[in-house]
Amino acid sequence: MNYSESAKEILQHVGDKENIQSVTHCMTRLRFVLKNETVVNDEQIKKIPGVMGVMKKGGQYQIIMGNDVANYYKELSKLGNFTTQSVSEAKEKKNVFDAFVDVISGCMSPLIPALIGGGMIKVILILLPLLGWLSETSQSYQVLAFFGDAPFYFMPVMLAYTAAQKFGVTPMLAVTIGGIMLHPNFIAMVTTGDAVSIFGLPITLATYSSSVIPILMMVWLMQYIEGFFDKIIPTVLKSFLKPLLVIVISGILALVVVGPLGTYAGELLSTVILWIQGKAGFLALGIMGALMPLIVMTGMHWAFAPIFLIASVQNPDVLILPAMLAANLAQGSASLAVAFKAKDNNTKTVAMAAGISALLAGVTEPALYGVTLKYKKPLYAAMIAGGLCGIYMGFTGLESYAFAVPSLVALPQFIGGVGNGNIINAVIVAIASIIITFVLTLVFGIDEEVDVVESAVVPSSIEGGSHNPKKIVTPVKGAVVPLEKVNDSAFSSKMMGEGIAILPTSNQIVAPFSGTVAAVFPTKHAIGLVSDSGIELLIHVGIDTVELEGKYFESFVENGERIETGQLLLNADFEKIKAAGYDTITPIVVTNSKDYIEIVAKDEMKTATENETIIYVV
Repeated sequence: MNYSESAKEILQHVGDKENIQSVTHCMTRLRFVLKNETVVNDEQIKKIPGVMGVMKKGGQYQIIMGNDVANYYKELSKLGNFTTQSVSEAKEKKNVFDAFVDVISGCMSPLIPALIGGGMIKVILILLPLLGWLSETSQSYQVLAFFGDAPFYFMPVMLAYTAAQKFGVTPMLAVTIGGIMLHPNFIAMVTTGDAVSIFGLPITLATYSSSVIPILMMVWLMQYIEGFFDKIIPTVLKSFLKPLLVIVISGILALVVVGPLGTYAGELLSTVILWIQGKAGFLALGIMGALMPLIVMTGMHWAFAPIFLIASVQNPDVLILPAMLAANLAQGSASLAVAFKAKDNNTKTVAMAAGISALLAGVTEPALYGVTLKYKKPLYAAMIAGGLCGIYMGFTGLESYAFAVPSLVALPQFIGGVGNGNIINAVIVAIASIIITFVLTLVFGIDEEVDVVESAVVPSSIEGGSHNPKKIVTPVKGAVVPLEKVNDSAFSSKMMGEGIAILPTSNQIVAPFSGTVAAVFPTKHAIGLVSDSGIELLIHVGIDTVELEGKYFESFVENGERIETGQLLLNADFEKIKAAGYDTITPIVVTNSKDYIEIVAKDEMKTATENETIIYVV
């Protein structure tokens, strides 16, 4: 969705900023106070991508945008310099590690299909020559090789795009910086090895292909660079001067300051590990085996290239490639365990493909970013197994005699030395890493919970069907009312999604399932939840109660907080809300209704009691 373009069209069709007295947003809609509403054409507004509908109520011109309203408001604010008011989006509180993981996972997730595809091509290219069906010297092999390499080599460019969406940077400017870091001329300078500078500033000759952290750091910085130039450049010059300055400044920072940080960190890590290896080889391998997933996540595994590439021409490698054997197979095994344990079919599919890629080709990025990092506990299991196997390899002196990405198929790289002891130890490590990780992942779990509904209480419309419905229990006691009878077209027309409404008889709003809090509005009149099984639910307490600005509401949870069924979320003084002139009817809407086959709600006007199922989602 192009938030910026839609925001421009909205601003144009409401009469531009000269016609706007103020604009705020709530959970689902942009709320304008216009100087002259007659200049607005409702039908033109409704045709804008992202717009679900319009309403005129309480002196406001309301444009219904859905859950992405904050993104549209952000772009709208950039265009009109509107002040964020009391109903603006609350900032989510996270610790540093959770915020870091959220950025990495959020930016990497869209890349998973490409990484899986590239990884599976690598698997095929390993198997076909072994079976004698394709020669490594053939053109077909060479072409397929760069097919498989492309998603990994150009990872910084793809990450630039996803990170730009995460940080609110113009996507094509971010992609351009990623291109600068991978430009063939720069790569040629790196290969030559001669000193390079720009305006007297030294450029570190580093290779950024397949790296993650440098481009993420750079795009994060670009949000401030772009914001700075947005403020100081006159509008008449912005169209050409802003991209010029953003590219030049960001490109210089990327090559001179930000990019090299990953290289220096990798060199420091390499020095430390080699020192430890000299003092206690088994400890070095244990550390490497355990930390390899985190090293791959930062892209610093390539910093060890001078260490493990020597295995192909001189002495065998006794550190990096053996550690990667344990770590790679652990990632694959953890993914297979997730596929075995998960209830969600999409999770099973992604985990299975990622596991095969890691086990057979040693390509762990799909497993790391798409599975283990996402669920965290499988990552811990893989790190424990990698560390234990690393200690065993350190004591037995496992060696790699050729360079290949360690995997089950690449085990022949450990054939060599005196007798068969080395390859036997490699096989022991492979088996141990797989079994230990698989068992630990099953023991630790993946925090996935899918509700099972007893057949005796399943509505007749879905009873006996082949689907296993998920359930939403009562968030607030009261009389059930169909959404169609809610006095607000955004809900009654079901443009926000399917669901029901409740006329509350209790002041307490509780969690209708186990999951996480997606958003608690500062005015506390609405809350967004996501169940462990993927249901996205909006509980909107009253109609137009955003105007109370939090009065008569009390919140007991924060954004991102884990919740369990029945946990107290909000408290609303409905008597005082009614006395203030507001409708207390509370719509409960499944906002991702399109992801499901059927949503069945409880019958009209029957009282919803505590822990009673009110909505089935199939």
